[in-house]
Amino acid sequence: MKLIKTEDAVGHVLCHDMTQIIKGVTKDAIFRKGHVVTEADIPVLLSIGKDHLYVWEKEEGMIHENDGAEILCSICKGDHIERGNVKEGKIDLFAECDGLFKVNIELLNKINYLGEMMIATRNGNFPVKRGDKLAGTRIIPLIIEEEKMENAKAIVGDEKILEVKPFIHKKVGIVTTGNEVFYGRIEDQFTPVILNKLKEYSTELVEHVILNDDHEKITEAIVNLINKGADFVICTGGMSVDPDDKTPLAIKNTGAEIITYGAPVLPGAMFLLSYFNGDIPVVGLPGCVMYSKRTIFDLMLPRLMAGERITYEEISKLGHGGLCLSCDICTFPNCGFGKGM
Repeated sequence: MKLIKTEDAVGHVLCHDMTQIIKGVTKDAIFRKGHVVTEADIPVLLSIGKDHLYVWEKEEGMIHENDGAEILCSICKGDHIERGNVKEGKIDLFAECDGLFKVNIELLNKINYLGEMMIATRNGNFPVKRGDKLAGTRIIPLIIEEEKMENAKAIVGDEKILEVKPFIHKKVGIVTTGNEVFYGRIEDQFTPVILNKLKEYSTELVEHVILNDDHEKITEAIVNLINKGADFVICTGGMSVDPDDKTPLAIKNTGAEIITYGAPVLPGAMFLLSYFNGDIPVVGLPGCVMYSKRTIFDLMLPRLMAGERITYEEISKLGHGGLCLSCDICTFPNCGFGKGM
């Protein structure tokens, strides 16, 4: 940095905060470190007794924090994300629409490892609302090597670290299974829970079918729902390993690709995920979804509503953070459940 006359400071960058004190009115920084001095600032600076200023002495190959922040923002900001204004090397990012927030964790870690810059995000693979704050970015020093920022750009390449995937309107078919429900021995308490969770998204019910434990009829019902336009089929009941629990067999016999029957999540270990014709999810929900407030279904549903094809590898990693503590007062998703993804 160098010391110059205030009158000569237009276009230069302040190296320190400038505090204005007016008795009984204010005592605060009127200009922050990193502020670029304008012509209109000169009288104000003189009025607070600043005849000379320490300013950033531009060096070849170094760039101002705000310029670095713009680069950092550009490598973060993917589809359906809005940005805030740049200030003191910081830019915040916000959701442009309701959707599923996605974070490329590998790229995020690589950029943060470079040092002198940072990106802090909320957890990915969770739903966000329009206007929600997604991430904060900052260049740490007042000036940063241009080469370091170019290195960050090269690491990310044509990808983006963050994006929001809008939720897709889904036509849903529900198949409720179980002799006890079909023959009226007990009331169906499962379907209302499913419908209540679907209300959070744009969905329409194609049809709700109640069947006994006949796996051939269940298979036929799933296929019929898809033929009627369902692009998401949810099956409830018959998901344990008891001999008369036939739902997994019925789903398999549709020809759907079984991604997993089982997940390292509690509640929800007996969850089944499959895809019919490659892109229509057919899921089997364990009984816990009916009586537990939050389960595997709450982790999977946002991703399925965003049209994602979830892999077995992703599900196998759910164990870290996959234990719901069933708190007396549920704060999900503002808790640890599912945060190990």
